[in-house]
Formats: sequence, C-alpha cells, structure tokens
Amino acid sequence: MDNCDKVEDKGYMKRFTPEQLSQMKEELSETAIKINDIEERKKEVMAEFKEKLDPLTKEKQRILTGLKNKAEHVTEQCYKFVDMETREVGYYNQDGELIESRPAYADELQGTIFQMKRTGTEE
Repeated sequence: MDNCDKVEDKGYMKRFTPEQLSQMKEELSETAIKINDIEERKKEVMAEFKEKLDPLTKEKQRILTGLKNKAEHVTEQCYKFVDMETREVGYYNQDGELIESRPAYADELQGTIFQMKRTGTEE
C-alpha cells in the first residue's frame, strides 16, 4: 500500500477457501432439503384445494351454460303426435308445450287399424 500510486476500490472474483466451500455446500444441502419439504407440503395443500374447488367449478360451469343458453337439457317423458293432414310429427312435454316438430317419416304416415283421426274430444 505504501508503494502504490493510488488506492482504488475494484470489484473482482475472489476465490473461496476449501473450508468456505465446504460450509457453503452444507448450507446448500440444508436449504435444498427445506425447499423439498415445503414443495411436498404445497402439493398436499394444492390437492386439498383442488378437491374442494372441482365440484364448485363444475357447478359454476353448469350455471353459466344455463344462463348462456337460457335453458337446460332435460330428459323427460314426452308425447308424440302424428298429424296425417299436415304430415308432421309433434312432440309435447307433460305441460302440453310443443318442444319439437318435424316432417313425418314415410313409415309414420302408413295407416294402421288403430290409427284414427283424433281431435281430443272423442271418448
């Protein structure tokens, strides 16, 4: 220091001693074990949250689909009527609402001994 021209602060890579390297490896090992324990616990907790969240997510999707379509898909007993005059088939639900109509197929228009013109007033 007495013989130099000037004293300056300068950054550089200073090598660790073998003792320092050994200590750092031990710290790294302990830290890696702690991280592993935390990550395993995180997986367990995430699985618990997923288990609770999945049914709610499905319910939310069902509700959103209903809101979007303004209807829901149901399977219930419906009544089929073949109108020979208009050659159409109508399906009615239990409330008497027409839910579907279509042109009648050829085999639906073939008369049978049991088919009669129905007006709903015959006994």
